[in-house]
Amino acid sequence: MMTKLRHYAHLVRLDRPIGIYLLLWPTLWALWIAAEGVPNLTILLVFIAGVVLMRSAGCAINDYADRDVDPHVARTKARPLAAGHLSPNEALGVFAVLSLLAFALALLLNGLTIALSVVAVLLAATYPFMKRFHHLPQVHLGAAFAWAIPMAFTATTGTMPPLVAWLLFLAALLWTTAYDTMYAMCDREDDVKIGVKSSAILFGEHDRLIIGILQILTLLLLMVVGILAELGLWYWLGWLVACGLSAYQQWLIRHREPQPSLQAFLNNHWLGMAIFIGLVADYAF
Repeated sequence: MMTKLRHYAHLVRLDRPIGIYLLLWPTLWALWIAAEGVPNLTILLVFIAGVVLMRSAGCAINDYADRDVDPHVARTKARPLAAGHLSPNEALGVFAVLSLLAFALALLLNGLTIALSVVAVLLAATYPFMKRFHHLPQVHLGAAFAWAIPMAFTATTGTMPPLVAWLLFLAALLWTTAYDTMYAMCDREDDVKIGVKSSAILFGEHDRLIIGILQILTLLLLMVVGILAELGLWYWLGWLVACGLSAYQQWLIRHREPQPSLQAFLNNHWLGMAIFIGLVADYAF
């Protein structure tokens, strides 16, 4: 029984919470800006739990979609489905249960947010299959991760998200595309062999340049968000830290080696945290 539970935990990556963090930070950015400070406790708890559930559900459906691919990729061949520890139907069941739990949480929010939550589930369910159809599944993932932003605004205000929310959405989408391309650089050789598409393959020798452009656009959008939301010194200090971390990530991927590229991907956790700490401090002081 314990072994089975351990396989389920690995299926939803509870042992690797980086995905939870990367989905959580933009969600918290949006909640603080929408509330102009500390959000309603119930809304905050619903979104934190929703992040954990939807990221876990996304991992389950991702492994289902990649069940025939993961055994051929060095980094993923030990995953529960690839190794035969769990069946495809079990992964589908986990995805369904976690998605339903997340939707049940959304029912605690207003009608507009509930409607937007349906889009969130559709984005999470379809993302893993996109790498078979086009070279930009990272953009699809960006939309899935960033969709919590308009939801946070509707949950807080009860109205359609304002311009600042959509600019923040676009910033999160571009940021996700940048860091997930770093992640895709780790698997580029394996992906080419097995015919899986990714932005890292599409960008080729221009990968660092395009990632850099995406990073600059993300930071510029976060600058505009700060101006529109009339944020002060603490936010801009967090923004400057984010600029420094973006430069550090470029240094890490300079040779396009798998392990440093993975480190650059993981480093984005601190970038998201820097922006959030700046927001919290700015509204607090």
